[in-house]
Amino acid sequence: MKIALVGIGKIALDQHVPALDVSPDWELAATVSRKGTVDGVEAFTDIGAILDARPDIPVVSLCLPPVPRFEVAQAVLRAGRHLMLEKPPGATLAEVHALCDLAERQGVTIYATWHSRMAMAVAAARDWLADKTVQDGRITWREDVRKWHPGQDWIFEAGGMGVFDPGINALSILTAILPQPVRLLSADLDFPANRQAPIAARLRFSQGIDADFDFRQEGPQTWDMEFQTDGGRMALRMGGNRLEIDGRHVQGADDIMGEYPALYAQMARLVSGGNRDADLAPMVLVADAFTLGRRNSVADFHF
Repeated sequence: MKIALVGIGKIALDQHVPALDVSPDWELAATVSRKGTVDGVEAFTDIGAILDARPDIPVVSLCLPPVPRFEVAQAVLRAGRHLMLEKPPGATLAEVHALCDLAERQGVTIYATWHSRMAMAVAAARDWLADKTVQDGRITWREDVRKWHPGQDWIFEAGGMGVFDPGINALSILTAILPQPVRLLSADLDFPANRQAPIAARLRFSQGIDADFDFRQEGPQTWDMEFQTDGGRMALRMGGNRLEIDGRHVQGADDIMGEYPALYAQMARLVSGGNRDADLAPMVLVADAFTLGRRNSVADFHF
């Protein structure tokens, strides 16, 4: 199937384009971006232009930042095209609910992707936890914003999510593997004095689970979660790609390259089957953190 990719920035070039290159299901037929292009692929700068010019492209994948995404997504669905959304699926829950309703009315697929759920050890972790009771847990998700979002000021603007841009990856795994739903109890959010989104957050959930998110970690990056259960101790490391049971490595590796190919394989299945997938549980927890969170002012941040 032909697919168009909208928003040719770092994540598109690092993950989406390579995933499409190796996919047996997709042909990258066109791109839409104000600046970015992909060699050998027809490029547009306006979503309306591509929808008019390329009726042969039935699927659009959006890699835009969350705030400007809604109008573009709405245009795609109104044109009767299937829609794939990079995480987070929108700037607000109301926006995404509106897109889901529109997709249903139009009879097209919408897929709100969570790439970390495709990490190689997540399914095994979910299966191991299925018959166990979680007694406590610790999530440590600390990375360097300058490495992953160099110069991208939008991520610290209102709606940019700040540290929850990576943190929602942890929450997408958490909501996928726990045998019982988790509830946010409290949050502390650290906002640089010159920014509108948090650079760090500490969260307390039900089931004795704590989370530590930080966008200032240099050197090796940390994407770990550990749980004590009535059946032993489990750890997911490297963003869900490495599973340990009682301190012993049992599955996975440190390679994160398979997540986006798996997303596009799932999109192909959804389109072929006429189905939709828009689980918003991770985004609900982020919204709850902004609702319940205590705001702390910290030092200015500059790229």
